[in-house]
This record gives sequence, C-alpha cells and structure tokens, in this order.
Amino acid sequence: MEERNFAISYQSFNGLEELNEQDRALCLQAEEALKTSYSPYSGFKVGTAVKLKNGNLVLGSNQENVAYPSGLCAERVALFKIGSEDPDALIESMAITAKTDNFVIEKPVTCCGSCLQVMAEFEQKQKQEIEVLFYCINGEILKVKGIKNLLPFVFVESRLSV
Repeated sequence: MEERNFAISYQSFNGLEELNEQDRALCLQAEEALKTSYSPYSGFKVGTAVKLKNGNLVLGSNQENVAYPSGLCAERVALFKIGSEDPDALIESMAITAKTDNFVIEKPVTCCGSCLQVMAEFEQKQKQEIEVLFYCINGEILKVKGIKNLLPFVFVESRLSV
C-alpha cells in the first residue's frame, strides 16, 4: 500500500474591491445573469458569466423544472451555449454567484460534480485551464485556476477521444 496526498491551490479575496478590474467585471456580469434564473421551486438563483479568449462574454443561469431533475445548472447552461454556438471558442475564465430571498448566503457557492465534469471536458478539449471565480455577493471570493484543483480525480479517458 502507498499513501498519496494532493494539494489544491486557490486564492481568497474579501470582496470585489480586492479583485483586478477584469475579475470584478466578470463577477458583476455573473450577478447580472441572476436576473434570468428560473428557480420557482428552490428560490435559489445561480448566475454564471464566462469570458472567452476572443473577448466575448456568455451568461448562463439555472433553469428549474417541476419534473426534477429536468432542470440545468447555470454553469452548464452557459457552457452548452458556447459548445453549440461557438464550439471552437477558448474559455479563459468564469464567475459563478448565487442569491436567494430565503436566507443570507455567507460563503461562495461552488459547482456541483456534473458541472465540474463538463468544465473539465472543456479544459481537455481546449488544452488550456479555466480560471473560476466563486463570488459570494458582499462576501468572500475564491479564485481557482484549473478544474483539477476542484475535481482532482476528474474522469478522463484518452482512448475515448476521436
């Protein structure tokens, strides 16, 4: 038996004022994306802003459905939009935020495993890491470079590649 360890790397910021101008703008765009959230069942709105290398910005928001789990997370809404409309685009960074009227969100909301796997697929496809900002409105912001820092045992199988 061999015991192994791994470490993750991320940065923590106390608020928007500590971010550079580009990251701050991306977080504010994620907040803007909250307006299109369709979340009548959970009341938990999630917004995502994705910055592409070509300068374009793609927004996504969570979309719920009474026939759970037919809805989709904000991250995958934005990523699948990129995949269907601009499949050769390179993703530089993305910001994710959440809001609810039911309670105060005190910590950054992170991605579910399904979204992380889709993000990892985009990284593998583009052969370039994605920078992710988890933005707690009026609170802490986490900045992570590369999905393997979020999903260290990501599923990849090169023999399935075309």
